[in-house]
Amino acid sequence: MNRVLIVCTGNTCRSPMAEAIFKDLAARSGKPLEIRSAGISAPSGSPISPNAAEALRKRKLELPGPSTLLTSEEVLWANLILTMTAGHKRAILERYPEALSKTYTLKEYALRGDPVMDDVAEAERLYSEWQVKQLLGEPMSDEEKSRLFELQRRIPDFDIADPFGGPLALYEQTADEIEDVLLTLIDKWDENRSGDRKNGD
Repeated sequence: MNRVLIVCTGNTCRSPMAEAIFKDLAARSGKPLEIRSAGISAPSGSPISPNAAEALRKRKLELPGPSTLLTSEEVLWANLILTMTAGHKRAILERYPEALSKTYTLKEYALRGDPVMDDVAEAERLYSEWQVKQLLGEPMSDEEKSRLFELQRRIPDFDIADPFGGPLALYEQTADEIEDVLLTLIDKWDENRSGDRKNGD
């Protein structure tokens, strides 16, 4: 079974909504997935936020349990970790660098195989080279800077905005955005997993 961990900050808004929506979509499409959620700075045991719960009830979805703090055990359990933002992804990789090959933002993973991901890979390579040059006291060439800025302008935002503290309508908008991305992911799931097997992931 494929074990998917969805991560946000407090595990009371975005990641539990994503967990509930993903479980429903996986069940309806016959995908054998085990799905959990956690927060990088979650106080364990907090209930899902009232507006997140209402957004799920309106979709007739089962509410997830109380919040869970992300731990090394959760990271080890997961075959795939999907984060709500690039910041969450960075936080996970700073704490658990061994999770690099299985950690993505939700939008990034759903777009695997899309040409935009070639731009992302090139931008990440240039940024890594820039960091190395900074450590060595070497300047980045004007051509490299120009290319990096161009790529950054073209790359879409991979973050799902936090509705925390907002009205119900904002939570429903976030749930819609999450569902749209998850529908794309589900459609490409078999293709992605076969690609992973070929690549030895």
